[in-house]
Amino acid sequence: MDRCIAFQIAYDGTDFAGSQLQPGVRTVQGVLEQSWWRLHAEHVRVTLAGRTDAGVHASGQVGNVTTTSERTLETILRAMNALLPPDVSIPQIWEPPRDFHARFWAEHRTYEYVLDDAPVASPFLRRTALAVSRTLDVEAMHEASQVLVGTHDYAAFTLGVPVGPTVRSCVSVECQRRLIGGHSVAVVRITASGFLRNMVRIVVGTLLLVGVGSLTAEGLKAILDGRNRQKAGNLAPAHGLTLVSVTYPRSALRPLE
Repeated sequence: MDRCIAFQIAYDGTDFAGSQLQPGVRTVQGVLEQSWWRLHAEHVRVTLAGRTDAGVHASGQVGNVTTTSERTLETILRAMNALLPPDVSIPQIWEPPRDFHARFWAEHRTYEYVLDDAPVASPFLRRTALAVSRTLDVEAMHEASQVLVGTHDYAAFTLGVPVGPTVRSCVSVECQRRLIGGHSVAVVRITASGFLRNMVRIVVGTLLLVGVGSLTAEGLKAILDGRNRQKAGNLAPAHGLTLVSVTYPRSALRPLE
């Protein structure tokens, strides 16, 4: 009988052409499916909760497969982590309802973007944080970012011609100081039910303008209301962004203890 197996996925996105399967390039989905084949001699399609672009990382991505495997969850977890390359791991595994879908069942996704604004950037964060040359006013960034919370048309914060509606519901935006290995960084954390293409990275690029004093909270609201991409900030580089969590109905996923 078919089973649905779901798992949390962590990866360093530096050497991937993105999460979604693409011919001829290295992707997270491709690596997972290859490792599953090596373990089970079974072709499966890994469904991911969210698509991440080349260079974007994840600590809390979620994927699922439909399988005929009779192996225990513990065995699958150990074996998959032994087979996966060092830039991908599976921290947790579940057996949800058979109709579970990692993307469609997701209620919220949370991303974090790390900004290294110290006078001397940390070499240990070069793959996961954007080094900026000026100390950021994180309090001003946080205050301004609150205009983004709620249900709005985020057309100003997406690339290209949008396909479909551009209204999304943003649950929270937080800008805060954090120590990573004793090194002070600024972190932008955004939770929403869904995102437009490159939305988080453009929001971060716009909040950077607030952080250096080039844009006010009122100016940010005008950009949001004006729905004009040309008025918003630059697209922040991919490597500072991490998908940190995906939330589901409580009954959907029960982590293996």
